[in-house]
Order: sequence, then structure tokens, then C-alpha cells
Amino acid sequence: MEDVKLVGLWASPFSRRIEISLKLKGIEYEFIEQNPFDKSSTLVKYNPIHKKIPVFLHNGKPIVESLCLPEMQKLGYGSKEEKEKARDELSKLLKILDNEVKDKKFFGGETVGFVDFVSILITYWLGVIQEALQVEVLTNDEFPNICVWGEELQSCSIIKENLPEKNYLELTKLSSKLVELPNENINSLHICIWI
Repeated sequence: MEDVKLVGLWASPFSRRIEISLKLKGIEYEFIEQNPFDKSSTLVKYNPIHKKIPVFLHNGKPIVESLCLPEMQKLGYGSKEEKEKARDELSKLLKILDNEVKDKKFFGGETVGFVDFVSILITYWLGVIQEALQVEVLTNDEFPNICVWGEELQSCSIIKENLPEKNYLELTKLSSKLVELPNENINSLHICIWI
């Protein structure tokens, strides 16, 4: 019998997309909730270098790398010039994606696939992150196909039941506290928002 565990955070888009992947494949697993401000011995043991979530454990062997959009961090925390450059670069990438999903229910056709659940960061969390950071990147006017694709994706029952309600994320309140945090705590905040 396979021993599958996921060390994650309920509000993490990266943890959630792994959960959705496991559920789509019908793989049973144990979810281990991680407090991002108090790292557990399990997290430190299986991700000793970065000490970040998610950590996927298969028969005790960890996989710790996750897909991410590092340029998004600049949208909220860089200089004005860095924010503009990051927004422009992200917009160029989103244009490519917008063209690829035109007239498609899901990225690969009629069923949810790898690109779809990896892209939940864009189709679900980006709206929450935009509100928290008070920036606009993904708009219906500029990227109508991504927005339609995101709505279709979020209406898929397995995905829908595994996404937290946006009002529970409360990233706006969390983001407003960034200014009050000393620099050594910013990585902890990034865990909440970016992992």
C-alpha cells in the first residue's frame, strides 16, 4: 500500500493544486496542515533547506519543488519601476496564454488536465492576490479568454470543492500588515501568499 502525504496550508494555491491533482487521479493521501509561522519537525525534516510548503511525501520520499510565478512578488514588493516591468512581463505571458485557451473549455480540450490545475494560481488566486496587493493584471477586458477559462475551471466539481472560499483567505488584511513586519518576517508572509 502506498503512503502518500501532503504537508501544506489550506490557503496555499500550491498546496491546493497538488490536492486537486491527487483527487483527480483518485489517490488517497493524508493532509498535514502546516502553520507557516511555526515550522513543524516534519516540514524541517523533509524540506530542510527552504523549510517551505508544499511538501509531497510518497512512501517517505519528499518532493519539494513547486511551479511558481516569482515575477508576481515584484508586483507587490518592488520599486515602482520593478512593478511596472513585472506587470508588463506578466501581461506578455498572459497574452500568450489568453490566445492558447481561446474557445477551449479546458486547456487540453474537454477534460481537466495538468495545465489546468497548475494554472489555478492564475485562474483563482491571482484575483485574490491582485486585491491584496492593490494591482490589476488579469482583467476581463485585457484577457477575456483566460477569464472564461478560469470560470469554467472553477466550476469543475472536484476543483470547486477543493478551493477555499475567497472571503476566508483575507489576504488584503494580511498584506496591509506587511508594512508593519520587520524584514526577517517577510519570508514567512511570502509562505502564506506565494506557496
